[in-house]
Amino acid sequence: MTWADFWALIATLNGEATEESCQHLAEELSRRPVSDILGFAERHAEALYRLDQEEFGTLPVVDLTARLGSPFPQSSDGFLYARCAVVAAGQAVWESVFFDVDKFAPYTSSERDGEWLLYVPDKAYELATGKEGTALPGTASRATPTGTVGQPCGTESS
Repeated sequence: MTWADFWALIATLNGEATEESCQHLAEELSRRPVSDILGFAERHAEALYRLDQEEFGTLPVVDLTARLGSPFPQSSDGFLYARCAVVAAGQAVWESVFFDVDKFAPYTSSERDGEWLLYVPDKAYELATGKEGTALPGTASRATPTGTVGQPCGTESS
């Protein structure tokens, strides 16, 4: 799957990874060849991996405060869900956060949880094959890339 195809599929989420929008995306993806589902999982894993940076992970949750009004840190799960929310927001948002860390901050909100996006590849695989897909790359069980490391997202390897 090309990056263009990946981002076109992500665009069907209309900027948010809700249960309903992610179910729709999984259904759309399940109508494609299994190789596309695997390709989507790979691209998704890499997009999340590239957002796995300290400058994003150390941002506080924007709509929560700890005792005495101090910033509330993101948990490791919260950081993963924030990264999913950034990916769900689309290619333009995803690219923009690398140039301005403050653009990542709104996605740390407890209201912008992107967790549902994690389950799309597994759900699409299950719908397409009738088998569980929990070993797919980029799924809830594995959010790291296995290919194209070193290639900027949105470019194709030659």
